[in-house]
Amino acid sequence: MSRVGRLPIEVPAGVDIKIDGSYLKVKGPKGEMEFTFSPDMTIKNDEGTIVVERPTDQPMHRALHGTTRSIINNMVVGVSKGFERVLEIEGVGYRAELNGKNLVVNVGFSHPVVVEPPEGISFDADMKVRQIKISGYDKQLVGQIAAEIRGLRPPEPYKGKGIRYQGEYVRRKPGKAGKTAI
Repeated sequence: MSRVGRLPIEVPAGVDIKIDGSYLKVKGPKGEMEFTFSPDMTIKNDEGTIVVERPTDQPMHRALHGTTRSIINNMVVGVSKGFERVLEIEGVGYRAELNGKNLVVNVGFSHPVVVEPPEGISFDADMKVRQIKISGYDKQLVGQIAAEIRGLRPPEPYKGKGIRYQGEYVRRKPGKAGKTAI
């Protein structure tokens, strides 16, 4: 049995779940999400807990079991608590600021790059600690937007300048052979 798939999902107070065949709708204080899962999976709602079951031990059903449970858990956590990714800006003259809801990023281009948040995503830029916070209720969308912003100027290995995830280790390379190490 799948170690992830067999775990029950605790539903916190204030989160409504509606299951209709292979369609699931989760509504909470942060937002509302929908998911259509495989009709082979069985989802049961038992008084504050959700259990995902599979019909057989076939490899396809085993793969869907844990994946379905993880997606539903991320939906429940997202609409109740939300998700957040933190990016750090490193480099002289590199900065980010908010212009209304939009994020304006200056990272060495001849022009500032404006990033518009999709629905359900919000930005927060704190230049005292040189961080950008991306928050929302959809875990996949938060990660995707964070990756797109990081992709504007990924950290380079010689000076370490660029945009990186918080806690990301950037492997540094030495410069030219004739130059002394820093």
